[in-house]
Amino acid sequence: MALVYSTDVGRIKEEPEQELPPEGDGIVRLYKETKGRKGAGVVLVTGTGLDKDGLKELCSFLKKKLGVGGSVEDWDVVIQGGDKRPQIQALLEQKGFKVKIAGG
Repeated sequence: MALVYSTDVGRIKEEPEQELPPEGDGIVRLYKETKGRKGAGVVLVTGTGLDKDGLKELCSFLKKKLGVGGSVEDWDVVIQGGDKRPQIQALLEQKGFKVKIAGG
């Protein structure tokens, strides 16, 4: 049981735990996905091994270079604007990632 109040210092807040990115095999995979998105195609970038701040920076970089929208969901970067996997692959390889196009 955690201590939540002390008469000496008042409320005691616990330190939030740092979330660690899931372990991967060192290969970034690009998936095309339309399911659950009302037919609009997006590209999922998974397996980067970056923390949340790194994912936000990568998402911002890709959005600016491709001129599309996107966001970070869980540990994946979602890039809108159709099937841009070849362009994303080229940009990520320039940044030093090992990239595979996966799925259909």
